[in-house]
Amino acid sequence: MATKKHTLKLFVDTRSNKVLFAEAGNEMADFFFELFALPVGSVVKLLSKRCMIGSLGELYGSLESLSDTYIQPGQNKATFLNPPVFASLAKSNTLLIQDGSSSCAPKHWYNCGSSGSTCSRLYHTDVYGTQCPNCRGMMTYELKNIGSGSNVVTDGSGGLVKEVVTYMVMDDLAIMPLSTISIITLLNKFNVKEVGSLQETVVELGMDEGLKLLRASLQSKTVLTDVFLVNKK
Repeated sequence: MATKKHTLKLFVDTRSNKVLFAEAGNEMADFFFELFALPVGSVVKLLSKRCMIGSLGELYGSLESLSDTYIQPGQNKATFLNPPVFASLAKSNTLLIQDGSSSCAPKHWYNCGSSGSTCSRLYHTDVYGTQCPNCRGMMTYELKNIGSGSNVVTDGSGGLVKEVVTYMVMDDLAIMPLSTISIITLLNKFNVKEVGSLQETVVELGMDEGLKLLRASLQSKTVLTDVFLVNKK
């Protein structure tokens, strides 16, 4: 199944060829906020260890190549290489979660036994057969998932921010509700005296663009410009 497409309306200062801000709906605002919810291991895997700045790529590669001989019984290094993200993130429309990706949303959780077990069952895992740290038994009893709680009332969208608001995304990914005052403040900040110098451009985002935004967010303070203007040139 193809990744769902999202759109951003960019407002570009044609004098400096720089994105001043983007107009975004709730789904794109959710995408940017959800970057915080991605485990480090998932970020390294998404961007590939060769593209990582610093030492995280080397650390990931070390664990990836480490022989199972050195792994504790009952542990699985795949859990660290493919860490699950928050359930709410997996259910949302993020650009970085591919359909059918088992590493992003574990569907089954296990503990060490049924109700007749003498263990306190304080631990659970998404890896079938993991050794219980408490009683050393095998964690093979599947737990029942009831979601986020029956007393929580939501609008069913599964996202973080409300749909009725349009959001303003700055070039450095600062986000705020869009308003006339916020636009005037931004224009004054960048000394834009003629609104005619702003060009509106609508861009479409899929998985590839989502990865570019993630990579740029770790390296730059001009993320939107770098992804949609510099790379385009």
